[in-house]
Amino acid sequence: MRFEEGAVAAFPQILDDSLDFPDPRDAVEMDGFDGLVAIGGDLSVPRLLNAYRAGVFPWTSPLITWWSPDPRAIIELDRFHIPRSVKRLLRQQPFEVTIDRDFRSVIEGCAAPAPGRRKTWISSQFIKAYTQLHDAGHAHSVECWLDGALVGGVYGVSVGGLFAGESMFHRVTGASKIALVHLVEHLRARGYMLFDIQIMTPTTALFGAINVSRDEYLERLAKVVDLPVEF
Repeated sequence: MRFEEGAVAAFPQILDDSLDFPDPRDAVEMDGFDGLVAIGGDLSVPRLLNAYRAGVFPWTSPLITWWSPDPRAIIELDRFHIPRSVKRLLRQQPFEVTIDRDFRSVIEGCAAPAPGRRKTWISSQFIKAYTQLHDAGHAHSVECWLDGALVGGVYGVSVGGLFAGESMFHRVTGASKIALVHLVEHLRARGYMLFDIQIMTPTTALFGAINVSRDEYLERLAKVVDLPVEF
């Protein structure tokens, strides 16, 4: 979903002790990518929650950068498309699927090197921060198990009627896709209204992900972020 830290070409706001964020509509461009909102601060639970409520998320560390990309990728929960190959795998039911059984192992799996990916944006600082967010009841995971071993999963952040998908991984073919299908089913059942995936990828495009403008995303977010939805 993300890219490596680069040199800042404009002058976003530097965060201080306040937990407030600048208006994402004032984001600047970095390395040709529109959406840098602020730099600095920390990854405390209160700041992270304020960020997601404002339509912003962190992307790099130890220099923490905060982003609201334009366009923004989402999956419409009522238009979620399951590819034919994934449907076949679902019928076979090869995995045991659980929710919040082992959040830390899922985020560590997403951070681990994989074929074609030597490293990710998920640093040890992110792992610690999002595990604390999970312990506080705001970050969640879906896991896929095979013969007792964790072979895939997906995790994200829940705020009101928003679920912000952060990353997914697999060690067995199809495991992350099965985890995503189960996550969407769970979000539908619990009444979530907005599934943010931040940046389009080839995998999420297969499931019907779309891009919307930053303005449209922020308008949708404002309507759902205070809904009484529980994961």
